[in-house]
Amino acid sequence: MIGRMTESSSQHRSSCTGRHSFHTTRWSLVLSAQGKAPDGFESLEALCRLYWRPLYAYIRHRGHNAHDAQDLTQAFFARLLEKEWLAAVSREKGRFRSFLLAAMKHFLANEWDRANTKKRGGRVQVIRLDAEMMENLHVPSVGVMSPEGVFDKRWALTVMENVMGRLRQEHESAGKLPEYEKLKPWLTADRGEIDYQTLASALGTEPVSARSAVHRLRRRFREAFREEVAATVADAADVEDEMRALVMALGET
Repeated sequence: MIGRMTESSSQHRSSCTGRHSFHTTRWSLVLSAQGKAPDGFESLEALCRLYWRPLYAYIRHRGHNAHDAQDLTQAFFARLLEKEWLAAVSREKGRFRSFLLAAMKHFLANEWDRANTKKRGGRVQVIRLDAEMMENLHVPSVGVMSPEGVFDKRWALTVMENVMGRLRQEHESAGKLPEYEKLKPWLTADRGEIDYQTLASALGTEPVSARSAVHRLRRRFREAFREEVAATVADAADVEDEMRALVMALGET
């Protein structure tokens, strides 16, 4: 089912409004503001709060221990959120994912000593990083994945986690959280694997209604996935390519 998320859907239309409305944080807004407008800075900060985990995974797979990786991640954001530095960074093909990785590479090569000195001097944390949670999210390197490959996979997983979190919140707000919890295990299953009779019994409905419920959840999942990706690219024409790239990253080992 994941592979079908990148397919165009005629059902992706006004259903994304109203209770399905997406937050207005957009990478295109950040780029247009280039750190000079409050909205742009706030959008950048919001995006960073959503997507710091891939950077931590990248740093760990560069060989840094957990303590140094935490300091490096925090120092990076302290530096990044100084608006004039954002203005000097290129658009990197308009993808927030590419921008963050390029910025981190630059930071590790040139900025760590100065930023770390500021941190030791009492720099305030700009994003609260929970050390235990960070390590739980970090998967030690196995096989031949590069740090960049680990970054891309952790990014894709973060996108998926954000999407699932949105779906859960939507159902909870609608008073349908129990239904969501019963449907969620079948979200990515092949259609032939779903026992609609058993699912219908769990939902207290008929098999045809259970089938419709699964279909609605899958449709909303594809919409939310597209919306989440659209918030991290500057050009709408890049959405499909970015979706395909993230689906491919999920399959990497």
